Amino acid sequence: MTAAAVNSDRTYSRLLGDLALADPRFVVLTAENRAAIRDLPDRLGARFIDVGICEQTMIGMAAGFALRGRIPVVHALATFLTLRAFEFIRDDVGIAGFPVKLIGGVPGFLSEANGPTHQAIDDLAVMRAIPGMQIFCPADESDLLAGLPAILTSPAPTYVRFNASPSRLHHVPFELGQAEVLSEGHDLGILTAGLLVPYVKEACDLLRGEGITSRLVNLRMIAPIDEEAIVETATRCHVVVVVEDHLLVGGVYQLVCEVLVRRGLSVPVLPFGLDGRWFRPALLANVLDHEGFSVAKLSERLRRAHRNHAGLRSSEEVVDVVFEPLPLISNGRSTS
Repeated sequence: MTAAAVNSDRTYSRLLGDLALADPRFVVLTAENRAAIRDLPDRLGARFIDVGICEQTMIGMAAGFALRGRIPVVHALATFLTLRAFEFIRDDVGIAGFPVKLIGGVPGFLSEANGPTHQAIDDLAVMRAIPGMQIFCPADESDLLAGLPAILTSPAPTYVRFNASPSRLHHVPFELGQAEVLSEGHDLGILTAGLLVPYVKEACDLLRGEGITSRLVNLRMIAPIDEEAIVETATRCHVVVVVEDHLLVGGVYQLVCEVLVRRGLSVPVLPFGLDGRWFRPALLANVLDHEGFSVAKLSERLRRAHRNHAGLRSSEEVVDVVFEPLPLISNGRSTS
């Protein structure tokens, strides 16, 4: 089944079940994380396995299945999948290059009211460190469904930052390692992926009404990264802004800087992310507002970026790395 065959009324669970029923190699596993796949036990029977709260055991089982020619699709909360089972993912899946698909639930800001122990804001950093690991960060449910067939049939191990949030974005057909451009402009070049893409798009639409144009790129995949999309954005725009719900260390911002340095490009780069701190737990709308990622807050931060950096490019300029943090509000120790 190709991405073109994905119907708009389908859910992740329905599409995964259809793909699994059409190909006996697929096995679905979960570490007591059934929220998005509750109907699959009845559909898949013995090919659905819940190991309980045993992420390490689940990865070991998945590697064993892959060794026998199966394609395991494993599910767990993102922070426990990538951290508790990291050694197993690295050694049993990564080194062997097995096509295990790692589906990380509630990554980044999607963990909402959960405290630091449940906040997967370092997951991209650790998964990027595994050679050969693909990383998919869908912007919404339609992006997730568009990419799922290609991700599941790829021969490489893949980590998916699960995101089934609804949005009004229209996505181009999915290709492995290819970004999509959601708007064109030259004032701001915005690189982002995952949950925040629709919010950034709304902010860009507001600024366009003020005469500030933005080239907005949904990177989609962090590995393999679409270097040409990054390079084209850096060469076309006055300033590059990287927006992510991840720590600046090891995330999209750092990856973008690596690409620009490797390609010898000089451009101001502004990171909108988490600068060495956890985010304040709350419902998602409140998290986004407090951390500066609501549409209103993003609009103001992007407007300020344009005001401070438009027209400052020159051939002699060096990479200008600037972070504009929001004032921190002390909220004591968060609990999970």
